[in-house]
Amino acid sequence: MTKISSFRFKDDGSIPNNSLPLLIYAQVMELRGVDPASIIEERFSKNGWANMWRNGIYTFHHYHSTSHEVLGCFRGSANILLGGKNGELLTLTAGDVVLIPAGVGHFNKGSSLDFGVVGAYPRGFDWDMQYGRPGERPKVLENIAALPIPPLDPVLGSTDGLRKHWV
Repeated sequence: MTKISSFRFKDDGSIPNNSLPLLIYAQVMELRGVDPASIIEERFSKNGWANMWRNGIYTFHHYHSTSHEVLGCFRGSANILLGGKNGELLTLTAGDVVLIPAGVGHFNKGSSLDFGVVGAYPRGFDWDMQYGRPGERPKVLENIAALPIPPLDPVLGSTDGLRKHWV
């Protein structure tokens, strides 16, 4: 059984966040072999998430207004501040996945030297970079409000998976 935790963050005046909850899928990926990131990539791709990359998470507050984002940790661990300066500090470890609704801030507050994630976005959507600056509004609020719920859960693949958590 997959353990999914949800967190809701209110607009803090800088980071808009989202009424949709951020989801943490704890230890959902069974990683093995010499290229554990490829296991995450295969799962995300199979479930309609694309435009993938491998790296870490930026060490400053940022968010995306034109796409939701999923991050799968394939190596190491990191303390991630989610939801802006008054958000939640959570630890991601290899095998964890975090689904970040558009507008929700994320900030790597410290990680192991080997920390790595695979990032992806719903197929057909591109990400932008926003930093919580006053000039970003109201366009980012308009962008966030216009985004649909992706058709497939990036981890579970079910058509009703996200709707169950995001309605």
